[in-house]
Amino acid sequence: MSTADLLLLGSALAAVGLLVALVTLWKVNPFIALALAALVVGGSAVALGVKIAPAASGELRAMTMPDVVEAFQSGLGKTLGGIAAVLGLGTILGKFLAESGGAEVLAQRFTRLFGPQRVVLCIIALALAVGLATWFAVGVVLLLPILLTLTRETRRPFLLLALPLISFLMVMHGLMPPHPGPVVAIARLNASMGQVLLWGFVIGLPIATLGGPVFARFAVRHVAVIAPPVIAQDHRDRKTPPGFALTLLSILLPVLLMLVGTAVELCGAQTTALGKAGLFIGNPTIALLLSVLFASWSLGSRCGFTAPQLLGFTEAAIATIGLTLLVVGGGGGFARVLTDCGVARSLGELAKGAHLSPIFYGWLVAAFIRIATGSATVSITVAAGLLAPVAAAHPEVNAELLIIAMGCGSSVLSHLNDGGFWIVRDSLGLIVGQTLRTWTALTTIIGLAGLALTLAAQALWQMLPR
Repeated sequence: MSTADLLLLGSALAAVGLLVALVTLWKVNPFIALALAALVVGGSAVALGVKIAPAASGELRAMTMPDVVEAFQSGLGKTLGGIAAVLGLGTILGKFLAESGGAEVLAQRFTRLFGPQRVVLCIIALALAVGLATWFAVGVVLLLPILLTLTRETRRPFLLLALPLISFLMVMHGLMPPHPGPVVAIARLNASMGQVLLWGFVIGLPIATLGGPVFARFAVRHVAVIAPPVIAQDHRDRKTPPGFALTLLSILLPVLLMLVGTAVELCGAQTTALGKAGLFIGNPTIALLLSVLFASWSLGSRCGFTAPQLLGFTEAAIATIGLTLLVVGGGGGFARVLTDCGVARSLGELAKGAHLSPIFYGWLVAAFIRIATGSATVSITVAAGLLAPVAAAHPEVNAELLIIAMGCGSSVLSHLNDGGFWIVRDSLGLIVGQTLRTWTALTTIIGLAGLALTLAAQALWQMLPR
């Protein structure tokens, strides 16, 4: 690595440290802190003479501060373009679920099914069902009302239920297709999607259990957290509570619609008329939009709410996530600046120069990029591109396990430049320090435990006769 690369990595590390200090010590608004951190990294790249190739001209030239600002704006817009509608519609659906009493209906039925002593199993089952086909953020906003209601019904410590939920949702998002990161890695390494799914369950379930239910027992003794109030407080206007089957259909409908799009892709039917229709309704935004329209009847007018009341619910739901959207967008802007400045490339070269085993190398590259950019999808995508020639040169390495290793690396050490960090903080009603001690610790446990299990699985796989 060149001296310029080392200086660039040092500036990125300093920017992350500044970001943490601004938010935790000096109580600066997180969006402003993210913008300032991006300017620090960008300014360092400009001073070091980093070259970029703008899409308009394609010619290499030195990066300028206007380029830094443009990168931040572009990353912010792209992040919000992919997640704003999903978060907004998911929050509206969650609001309908809470106001109608559907959350209580599900919580009571699942509590009776699993029993009060096995309520954590109830949370895990919901997280697996919803998280397999939906993004992490969607799963959080859809299941939050049920989580809060179960906490109130069972009187369990909030973190004892909340951490298993986000742990299993995180593992589903990071390791399992059809989520975008694993899908890109499968294509880059010519791996088997079925085997990735198999290894994802074999390795993912134990590490999610370690990061969720096991870690939660430790966290509740050291982090005092009070559950946020249930969104719906006054149900005097509710005339007919929704039934269990209809409520369950309302909450799972977006998952089922997204699975339609996934089935089309797995069958290779994208060019057929039915395939195009399936891809359309399987788009996360469209799936949630259709689900919200259905829920406005199943959890709204059918329960006796009027159109003005439903409008009020939607407006109140959107108002609660305004700052969250801005902060998530700021995290995307910071990540784009880090990528455009060459931080991801420098981290990859640093790991490559250490001559590590492919499994550990893949995990380490993904982890470095994840810590620097805050994006699990970016980290596994970039790592897969860097590891493709390495995997080709080492046929003794299981490509599917390499993808699992990169997925585990892309989960590690989520902190203030990750949109998921802020979604967890706001959804669970935490402060930044509590989020670092719970969510950041949880993702680090998942990443490290995943590395250990993947290395063990690779060693066993190599012992099998072929």
